[in-house]
Amino acid sequence: MTSKVSQDEINNIAWAACDTFRGVVDPAQYKDYILVMLFLKYISDVWKDHYEEYTKQYGADDERIRRKLERERFLLPFVDYEDPDTGEKDRFLADFYSIYERRTRANIGELINIVLDSIEESNKAKLEGVFRNIDFNSESNLGKTKDRNYRLKHILEDFNKPQLDMRPSRVSEDVIGNTYIYLIERFASDAGKKAGEFYTPHKVSELLAKLVQPKPGNRICDPTCGSAGLLIEAGHEVGSKDFALFGMEVNGSTWALARMNMFLHGMDGARIEWCNALTSPALVENDRLMKFNIVVANPPFSLDKWGADVAEKDRFNRFWRGVPPKSKGDYAFISHMIEAALEKEGRVAVVVPHGVLFRGGAEGRIRQKLIEENLLDAVIGLPANLFPTTSIPVAILIFDRSREKDGVNENRRDVLFIDASRDYQSAKTRNLLLEEHIEKIVATYKTRKDVDKYAHVAEFAEIKENDFNLNIPRYVDTFEEEEEIDIAAVQKEIDQIEGELVEVRGKMNKYLEELGVK
Repeated sequence: MTSKVSQDEINNIAWAACDTFRGVVDPAQYKDYILVMLFLKYISDVWKDHYEEYTKQYGADDERIRRKLERERFLLPFVDYEDPDTGEKDRFLADFYSIYERRTRANIGELINIVLDSIEESNKAKLEGVFRNIDFNSESNLGKTKDRNYRLKHILEDFNKPQLDMRPSRVSEDVIGNTYIYLIERFASDAGKKAGEFYTPHKVSELLAKLVQPKPGNRICDPTCGSAGLLIEAGHEVGSKDFALFGMEVNGSTWALARMNMFLHGMDGARIEWCNALTSPALVENDRLMKFNIVVANPPFSLDKWGADVAEKDRFNRFWRGVPPKSKGDYAFISHMIEAALEKEGRVAVVVPHGVLFRGGAEGRIRQKLIEENLLDAVIGLPANLFPTTSIPVAILIFDRSREKDGVNENRRDVLFIDASRDYQSAKTRNLLLEEHIEKIVATYKTRKDVDKYAHVAEFAEIKENDFNLNIPRYVDTFEEEEEIDIAAVQKEIDQIEGELVEVRGKMNKYLEELGVK
């Protein structure tokens, strides 16, 4: 289906709706209001489109239309509301257009909340809890009544513009999903360090998805999924709809964004749990961790107070290689991901700070065991300043459980190192990976051969000789020799320039004398 409105047009109108909140509400907060409103508008437009279609088909046959609507992807119930001040009764459909028509009401924030609660209640299996962290009647977030009502009226008017008509007969599902991702990216740019709670740059997600090479039939998990962009990218990489997505997210508001993101991308079957992956993982089967073909993540870097105090008694035995330091949770996430990957088959890709490659102590001991178990497949260094949350360079670690000692690749004990830190495009606020950079990394990973000043395949003995330190410059020499300087030629050039300078000064003095300056 071709869209009758461009992706850019929809993106720009949706982003312009944020003007209502800018300078008044923190970007990390107002993103929730905008994205919930986009989701409400989307499900309302889908319902409206189908209602009009059924009306054309069945005419005045209300019963047949009702039965059809009861089988819709999202049910929109009717709301019976009685004004507590006036006693006036009101009955309306719980959708965007009903609250748009009531946008000038003094209690518009309350009405929006009622609509969202009604939709959630009627779609419990899919939407339970999705709207619980959003309050359109919040004085602390949206201001006192007059200001709050002004802002809500304007955001409703912005979303009612013709360009944001999201009926399936007019706009494809991909366009709506892309707009959602676009808004999250823009919010991340505005939110600064807080963006790390919900956002992984799209090109980094694309790179991870291509590196783990998910296949049809795979179960794919992200234990720190944020708003689920990385999971969605991994799903797209499969090339069909034959996959299952699973995620965990500790922040309630971000978990809600992830759920809506899945629906907007047509991935309704995804299971996203609101929980702490390290201390109380909810993706469990028969009191054991669920196992996945693919595990990907961009976890919080060097998380403090991650749960080391309870790790030794972990009922899933994830930290048997050692308990990471309580002030740095990087290897806690890595340990969880590896244990959640299928034995002798699962693949893991995780974004980490460079300290993970060389820090000693407990981390060094865990790193050594992972290498000795022959699980580590590749270390890929990326450019600095890729993330809105930090300017430090990061790396990707790839683990492959098919390399376990009794696995199919038991004789291969090498690790591929790629230094892609110099391949990026500079932008105003941060560096960007381009498609050509991703293609180069992926091709090098698949070829698995040395590339001068870019990649090196290190045998186990070489890594052991380096005391299991994975710092990339130990394996990939990127030093550029400077051209040999001809000192005599340089001195001759300096002498010539100085002679020319004396001549110019003489001419200048002569001109000044003629002008009577001297």
